[in-house]
Amino acid sequence: QVRLVESGGGLVQAGASLRLSCAATGNIFRIDDMAWYRQAPGKERTFLATITRSGGANYADSVKCRFTISRDNAKHTVYLQMNSLKTEDTAVYYCNADIQTAHYESDYWGQGTQVTVAA
Repeated sequence: QVRLVESGGGLVQAGASLRLSCAATGNIFRIDDMAWYRQAPGKERTFLATITRSGGANYADSVKCRFTISRDNAKHTVYLQMNSLKTEDTAVYYCNADIQTAHYESDYWGQGTQVTVAA
């Protein structure tokens, strides 16, 4: 059974940095695109960044200059480095991945990790 598990969230002060990780486990044959999203209280889940298997990245305009997505294919892990955090970055952060197993390909979501940025 394939799972995505995020880690690295927490409570920080404005201006600080955090690095989120998301590891995929299970009977994985291949992971294609991986991405990060977030959902603030009372708002819809929004796209932050995506990265291809070969490392090509795209970002939402709101985070382009502050966040960096990366991945380690050998570890089936995607990262999100977040710098210069603002109070408006407070949200639950979710990873997403397009994963192929031996029998099928599907889109998976992690359970989320809370990031809280205090003023």
